[in-house]
Amino acid sequence: MSKLRVAVIGCGSIAKNRHLGEFNSHSGVEIVAVCDIIEERAQEIAQQYGAKAYTSYEKLFEVEKPDAVSVCLPNYLHAPVSLAALQAGCHVLCEKPMATSRVEATEMIEAAKNNNKKLMIAHNQRFVASHAKARDLIAKGEVGKIYSFRTAFGHGGPEGWSVDGKDSWFFNKEQAFIGAMGDLGVHKADLLRYLLGEEFVEVAGFIETSAKENTDVDDNAVCILKSESGVIGTLAASWAYTAKEDNSTIIYGEHATLRLEDDPNYSLIVQYKNGEVVNYELGGIQSNAEGGQTTTHIIEHFVDSIVQDTEPLIDGEEGMKSLEVILAALESMETKRFTKI
Repeated sequence: MSKLRVAVIGCGSIAKNRHLGEFNSHSGVEIVAVCDIIEERAQEIAQQYGAKAYTSYEKLFEVEKPDAVSVCLPNYLHAPVSLAALQAGCHVLCEKPMATSRVEATEMIEAAKNNNKKLMIAHNQRFVASHAKARDLIAKGEVGKIYSFRTAFGHGGPEGWSVDGKDSWFFNKEQAFIGAMGDLGVHKADLLRYLLGEEFVEVAGFIETSAKENTDVDDNAVCILKSESGVIGTLAASWAYTAKEDNSTIIYGEHATLRLEDDPNYSLIVQYKNGEVVNYELGGIQSNAEGGQTTTHIIEHFVDSIVQDTEPLIDGEEGMKSLEVILAALESMETKRFTKI
């Protein structure tokens, strides 16, 4: 079988630290082109991977006709570029959040269906070993009825790893649309939906700009979420955790408490009601700061879904449901009311 011809649109940090490396190491993939509005950046990446450099994604689609693309652009471009790629006959792996509105997300989903192409959103937290194990334990009834949860995703901010540092698009509301909630919070919304196996129906959000200067996007957020079965808990997203990243989730259940990525030695700790404790060493979550994300399984899963013609685990519908949680939190902050989804 011939290799899948792939193009990466956007040559910033997420492309460098995840998409390009994982595509390059996949035996069934050839990176044929890269695109960035900064020509020097595109040329540098193209040379590194033996690809062609473009500054126009439209021209790239027209000339190269890739089988699949990764969309690694500022948030406001996720939907328009994904739509263009799908309409050009490409399968699409889009970074999160998938869009800036439900309307945009719906358009992406429809374009994928109409063109018979795969659309996957890059929510990598589902593939983390501790998260997959926790979901399995919950599904098997090991934890019993879920009562509550708390989850957090925070670090010192994009200026620490974004290719443009403090001048990054992440801090520009016109380009980012949303700050820490879109960068980090949407990951946790997706993870919780995956772990609990149900949707959220009500959200209250406190979303503020308090830690960063010269920005109009949120950098600190705490949300209260309620699921359809009545499970309630908190989600925190922050660019103000300056000492150390926090990527932890705790699930409180009838028979046990699950502590995920909350201990330096054990990625999952199960504390049973009867006093028994089981520690799992499953490997921690990779981060951009640790030399790149080389085994997130995002690329592998995306390629497999194309080759085997299966639906990706995080398709457009799943991406939109996680986006809706974040949009509801924003609405709650604006209206000072609980928001129903």
